[in-house]
Parts: sequence; C-alpha cells; structure tokens
Amino acid sequence: MSNAQGAIDAWAQLATGRTRELIPEAVRLFEKSGTTALLDKGLSPEETVAEMDKAGINKLMISAWCRPERWVSSNDEVAEYTRAYPGRFVGVAAVDMSRPMAAVHELERAVTELGCKALRVVPWLWKLPPNHRLYYPLYVKCIELDIPFCTQVGHTGPLMPSETGRPVPYLDEVALDFPELRVVAGHIGHPWTDEMIGVAWKHDNVYIDTSAYLPRYYPQALLQYMQSYGQDKVLFGSNFPQLSLSRCMEQVAELELSEEVRNKFLHGNARRVFKL
Repeated sequence: MSNAQGAIDAWAQLATGRTRELIPEAVRLFEKSGTTALLDKGLSPEETVAEMDKAGINKLMISAWCRPERWVSSNDEVAEYTRAYPGRFVGVAAVDMSRPMAAVHELERAVTELGCKALRVVPWLWKLPPNHRLYYPLYVKCIELDIPFCTQVGHTGPLMPSETGRPVPYLDEVALDFPELRVVAGHIGHPWTDEMIGVAWKHDNVYIDTSAYLPRYYPQALLQYMQSYGQDKVLFGSNFPQLSLSRCMEQVAELELSEEVRNKFLHGNARRVFKL
C-alpha cells in the first residue's frame, strides 16, 4: 500500500441527522467547521461510503454514542452499517456508564455478537475522568476481549468542562493500573499535547489519534513526534461528520510525510492497534 491507499479513519460517528437534538453541545463545532449541513441530515450507509470513496478512505471506524439518560446512536445501529459494508465500516461500541453491570454485558454483546472492535467512552459526556471507578470493570473486559479502549483527551470543543480530558494524571494512572490495556486517545490532547506525547512515550500501549483537528492545524510537537520516535504511536482520525473526510485527506497530503510515516499514520498503526 502507498499514499492514501487503505486509509483507516480511527474516530468517526454515524451522520444520524439527530445531532442538534441529542448532542446540542456539539452544534457550535459543526458551525465552526462549516459542516452544519450534516447536523440535520442523516447519511445512509451507501451515502457514507460515497463520502469515503470521494476522500480516499478505505475503512471508517464508526462509534455508537451513549450519554447520561439516553442513547444518541446504539450499537445495533452501528451494526447495521457494518453488516451492510463489512469491508468498509468497523464498529466501535458504547455503553451506559450509569449501569455498571449492564455496561459490561453490553460491551461483551457488542463485541461477540455485533463484531465491534473497540470501546469508546467520551469523558466529558459523563463528567467522569477515565480513572474513575466506573471505568475499571470495562477496562478488565476490554483486556479479556482483546480490544482497545478509545477516549477523548484535551479540551472540550463543546461548552463543557475540560478537566476530564487531561492526560496527566488521568490516563497516566489508567495505564499504570492496566499496562495490558490498549488505549487510543482521540483529539490529540491540545492544549496538553506535550503531556499526551509524554504519556504515549511512557506507556507502550497508549496511542494518539488526530481526530477533530484538520491536518493543517496539527500541533508542531505532534508532527515532530509522529515523524520520529512516535511514528508507531499516532493514528489518523477525522471526527466525521464534524470534519469533512475530503478536507482531512487533502490536508494530509500537504504534510509531506515520508512514505513510511504516511503509511503508518494512515493505516498501518490502526491495523495493528485494532487488530483489523
């Protein structure tokens, strides 16, 4: 594989058309990104694949979303996409953190019955940092199922407190308690990018994905890391539909990465980490 061939987007959601209603905190992100057309317009699996083809994305890792008191998009909805295009979509599970035992059972169902390849929890939705006790049974189950745990790091674009996104101490403590757990930290970690790089360097099983930032705006520290001693630790992500797949891929080309680094960034690292 060369260039963008085989590109895997490690962080994406379904374009359900229900964002304005169910995640009102995220509306301003779509407005700032110029993608408001997808706030109220859902995309079918076929239409989503067309967007992927236009951008040159081979696989889209699409996550379910659960927040306190309601599901935004369920694991079964995600499975409808992965069943329709099993070679193009990879499911990422979500769980209801407020029901710990049910959450563990739902994660196992999502992986063993629906084929999900990871768990994602967005801490600001729950106002709980990832070292909170409610996460720990899920970490054990992730290790048992041999899947990564995906989470958001850095400040929150939505108007919610950002403290839950600090890499240190929260993710650092998780990695110390569960060194076997593969952790993919999405959204780079800005403005604590150096902290996030330090945590990824320190822990063999901690990785960074670049979702929610157009490549033109990747921090210089991250670019230096992913082109040197961190080239096996950084994964491409978009946060689709908040960011355009085509714009992201066009701007990746502008980074002038070496072929080796580009291939690891766009697909090699994701294939290894998620065991695709």
